[in-house]
Amino acid sequence: QVQLVESGGGLVQSGGSLRLSCTASGSRDRLNTMGWYRQAPGEERELVATITTGHTTNYADSVKGRFTISRDNAKNTMFLQMNRLKPEDTAVYYCNAEFLRVVNVEGATVKMNHWGKGTLVTVSS
Repeated sequence: QVQLVESGGGLVQSGGSLRLSCTASGSRDRLNTMGWYRQAPGEERELVATITTGHTTNYADSVKGRFTISRDNAKNTMFLQMNRLKPEDTAVYYCNAEFLRVVNVEGATVKMNHWGKGTLVTVSS
């Protein structure tokens, strides 16, 4: 069974930093793109950043220049370095991992998406 375990959330003052991590385990499929999403109270879940196996990154405009996503492919682990945090960054941060499952002898694949349980980040003003 696939497990995505997040860690690193907590309470920090505005302007501070936190580093989140997410480790994927339990799948025989190939780990592909990983990403961080967040959901603030009363809001919908939104994209924070994604990273491919080739380390191509994509960021939400609201975090560009402040957050850095990275990954260690050998350890199936992804990180989110969050600097210059703002109160509006307060949310539950979720790890997302896309796996590719081979479905026939020609090598065709389907995408299997999995979510972590989330880690709470609270930024006080």
